[in-house]
Amino acid sequence: MSAEVVSRKSLSNAGDENEQPAAAAAASNGGGEIRLEAKMTLVNGITVIVGSIIGSGIFVSPTGVLKYTGSVNASLMVWVASGIFSMFGAYCYAELGCMISKSGADYAYIMETFGPFLAFIRLWIECMIVRPCSQAIVALTFSVYVLKPFFPECQPPDESVRMLAVCCILVLTFINCYEVKWATMVQDYFTYAKLFALFLIILTGMYQLYLGHTEHFTFDDTKTDVTEIALSFYSGLFAYNGWNYLNFIIEELKDPVRNLPKAIAISCSLVTFVYVMANVAFFTTLSPVEILGSEAVAVTFANRLYGYMAWVIPMFVAMSTFGAVNGVLLTSSRLFYAGACEGQMPEILTMIQIKRLTPAPAVLTIVRFLSGRVP
Repeated sequence: MSAEVVSRKSLSNAGDENEQPAAAAAASNGGGEIRLEAKMTLVNGITVIVGSIIGSGIFVSPTGVLKYTGSVNASLMVWVASGIFSMFGAYCYAELGCMISKSGADYAYIMETFGPFLAFIRLWIECMIVRPCSQAIVALTFSVYVLKPFFPECQPPDESVRMLAVCCILVLTFINCYEVKWATMVQDYFTYAKLFALFLIILTGMYQLYLGHTEHFTFDDTKTDVTEIALSFYSGLFAYNGWNYLNFIIEELKDPVRNLPKAIAISCSLVTFVYVMANVAFFTTLSPVEILGSEAVAVTFANRLYGYMAWVIPMFVAMSTFGAVNGVLLTSSRLFYAGACEGQMPEILTMIQIKRLTPAPAVLTIVRFLSGRVP
C-alpha cells in the first residue's frame, strides 16, 4: 500500500501506527476509516452550483427559447418558468441529499432506491459518455475563446485549440489532485468572474432601458403550437442543468443538512435572475433576427456597445468555461469515487491521498477517459 494514497476500505484494517493519525484526522466517525474531509462552506457550495449551471451558453447562444417561442416576451416568460420549475426539482434533490448523505448524487440515490443493477448502468453511462464528452466540449470552447483574439479574421487552428484544451484539463487535474481548497478557490473566483461579466451586461441593458430601447419587447409572432412550446421549455430547462452538482460532493460540504438546501435555494434564485435579466439586456440592443443569427450573442452585444473594450466579453467567456471545466472535474471525480466504494468500479479509485485528502486516482482516471475525447 502506498504511503501517500490509501484506500478508505483497507485503512480500517491497517495497523500501521504512522497511518492512524492521518486516518483519525480524516475520519468522520472516529473509527480509523479515512474519508473525504468536509472543507466546503456554504459560499463554496453556491459557487459550485452557479459555476456548473452557468457555462458559455448564456454568452454564446441563448437562442433556443427564442427560436421556439417566436417572440421576445414569450421567451422571457419561458426563462422565468424554467427557472421556477428547476427550483422545484432542486428542492427535491436537496431533500434527497439530506436523507442520503453520500457522494455520487444520482448514482447514490438510485443505488439506495432501485438497487445495484440500475445504479451500475447509470454510473457507466455517466463515466464513459456524459462526463468526458461534456468536459471535452467545454474545454474546447475555452480554447476557442482564448485564441480568438489572436485569430480575429478566421477560426483558430484545430491543433492549437486541442493543445490548449489539453493544457487546461491538465492544470485543473493537478489542482484537484493536490488540494480540495485550491479546486474550490478556482471555482469561487471564476464563478465571481462570470457573474461580474453578466452583471456588466445586465447594467448595460438597464441603461439601454432607461434610454427607452424597448421596441423589441412584444408578443408579435408568438407561436402557439404545443410542440414548439415544449421545445422552448426543453431549451430553457437545459440551460439550468447543473443544480444537482453539489450533491455529488456532499460528503465534503460542512453541515450539509443546513447548507445544502440554502446553497440550492440561493443558487437557483440567482441564476434565474441572471438569465432573465441578461436576456432582457440582449433584447434592448439586438433584434430577435440578430440574436438568432449571431454565433456569439454576448460578443455581438459588446461589439455594438463597448467599442474598443469589447474584448472583455470573450475574456470573461473563456474564464467562465475554465470554471465550468473545473466544476465538472470536481464533481465527476466524486462520482468515480462513489462507484468504486460500492464495488462497481476498480477499488483503486477508493484511494485517497492521506496528506491532502483528495481522491487523486479518481481524478486521474477522468483524464484517461478524456484522452479519447480531445485528440
